[in-house]
Amino acid sequence: MMNPRADKLVRRTTMVATATASYFLLTADYGPEPNVLDPIKKAILSAQSSLKEFILGSRKEHQESSVSSSNAKEHP
Repeated sequence: MMNPRADKLVRRTTMVATATASYFLLTADYGPEPNVLDPIKKAILSAQSSLKEFILGSRKEHQESSVSSSNAKEHP
């Protein structure tokens, strides 16, 4: 018998590998054409951009701060 921690790790790894393989197999059949997985892809890309904005700050905030700092330099 495996210890419980190793068993849990193996089960989780198997689930992730199965989901990843299923995704690639499904998308390989459709190619670049729209398919049922597009909403999932859009959600992943949205979460990725949201995370980038959270970590790096949004571009709008960055532009506003650079504009305000350049205005402060021009008008002391």
